Amino acid sequence: MTTRYEPAIDVDSIVALDVHTHVEADDHHHTALDQELLDASAKYFKSGDNRTPTVDDLADYYRARNMAAVIFTVDATTGIGHKGISSEEIAETAARHNDVLIPFGSVDPHAPDAVELARRLIVEHGVRGLKFHPSLQAFQPNDPAFYPIYEVLQELGVVALFHTGQTGIGGGLPGGRGIKLRLSDPMLLDDVAADFPQLQIIMAHPSVPWVDSAISIATHKANVFIDLSGWSPKYFPPQLVRMANTLLKHKVLFGSDYPVINPDRWMTDFEALDIKPDVRPLIIKDNAVRLLGLGGA
Repeated sequence: MTTRYEPAIDVDSIVALDVHTHVEADDHHHTALDQELLDASAKYFKSGDNRTPTVDDLADYYRARNMAAVIFTVDATTGIGHKGISSEEIAETAARHNDVLIPFGSVDPHAPDAVELARRLIVEHGVRGLKFHPSLQAFQPNDPAFYPIYEVLQELGVVALFHTGQTGIGGGLPGGRGIKLRLSDPMLLDDVAADFPQLQIIMAHPSVPWVDSAISIATHKANVFIDLSGWSPKYFPPQLVRMANTLLKHKVLFGSDYPVINPDRWMTDFEALDIKPDVRPLIIKDNAVRLLGLGGA
């Protein structure tokens, strides 16, 4: 019998909510990426932590830090030819750790049953959103062929989280292993946000080299947010820091991209960033609590 995830996070007691963390292995030692891509990613990010955490690993890691985390994998079976980790299993295991974990699901957009699987993950397994990586999954997100997936997300009131900008996956490999960066141009998501005005969208990462596009979209579209994962805060583009302090203070979210960047390093560097005292709690926790409907903030 399926155990449906329901959150039990005490939002008043956690110090932060990390909206961007990866499950990179399951209990059967199956990984989300093949070894070549894992090695290239670790080299690109100079990762020092466990590069292939399981759901249980993530629960222990974030519980020890008094944080909560959104967790997910990316089903890029078509894009990279490597079968991903089961989102159903991620949600099932997250249900045992619902005091610290929030599962998002993933579907291969090219799969013939993608729409049905998205609905099942949300309705039967309780995932609170879906993660997309257009470059890794080899799809153009504003192609109407994929709109039925977004219709399900909008109908059921869950979040769509899209990778944007540069990716370390495939970095340094010949041809980047065929992974195309242009598919993660955030401007492609402007169409999605316009066509699905009730769909809450997170643009992941500072979107380099398209950070100005991401800022423009987030200021223009009420349903679009930015997470700050994948980069140390000391490298954030100055215009992004400026907007996070002002017009986007309610629309910017803490994300680490663990395990490639750990939240300890991110938090240390964020402390040194010129962010207003009243804005810091919004970014670190409160904006995500509201977006995910967890209450208490």
